[in-house]
Amino acid sequence: MPAVSPAIQLERAAHEALGVARKGRRFGNSLKGDNFYGNKLLELRATATNAFRELSAQSAGDTAALAELMERVFSPETTPEGRLQASRELTLSLRTTWKQASPQPGTGAAAAAAASVALFPLTLLAATKRGYLMSVGRQMNECHTAGWLDACAVMMRRLLEIAIIEAFEGKGIANKIQHPNGDYFQLTDLINTALAEPALRLSRNAKQALPKLRDVGHRSAHGRYFTAHPEDIEQVRDGCRVVVEELLHHAGLL
Repeated sequence: MPAVSPAIQLERAAHEALGVARKGRRFGNSLKGDNFYGNKLLELRATATNAFRELSAQSAGDTAALAELMERVFSPETTPEGRLQASRELTLSLRTTWKQASPQPGTGAAAAAAASVALFPLTLLAATKRGYLMSVGRQMNECHTAGWLDACAVMMRRLLEIAIIEAFEGKGIANKIQHPNGDYFQLTDLINTALAEPALRLSRNAKQALPKLRDVGHRSAHGRYFTAHPEDIEQVRDGCRVVVEELLHHAGLL
């Protein structure tokens, strides 16, 4: 009996995720909770991620797009309508763009992109309903997928700048991060002001992550001899998620 292809495994996992989410809602069980349906969705996500790793490499854009659809299908925070739409788009992509994809265990852009599924969850940015945030996040993830790590760090820096500005604007205190002519501060001053701003009440983890995010962004953007390595991005991956999510909450976008 021939082995089931990774594309079919991924499509089946997405279809099953729809059923799990539907039953979870019917019985009043949160997909984010420690219950049968929440745990089952997590199990399906792991299955889908493993199948994704085995897909043969496509372009960076196609790979990032599939990763984004997977994030929407298997995230416990996705709305029913959003999950259904993402599942349909994922199925279409697997049956067209990825139709000829054959197993290549642990190699190529697909393997690298499997990690980028978690680089930054695009569903978080999609929830803000701000297209420019989605665009920056998608570019950051795609750069990571393609191995363009300096470009990834620069886009991460840009996402951080935008999130800080959104937070101050959301609190009605944007004047605290503006020069007299109305221009916003550069990143270093944005971060210093955010760290000292009592209205934001940043968590300890966010306060610890902000300087590290600043440094890797600065080095990639301005360091004459610096070239970002995978470990440079890995060291700030979780911090980026923590900081940006907190700031977007303060902005009232989440």
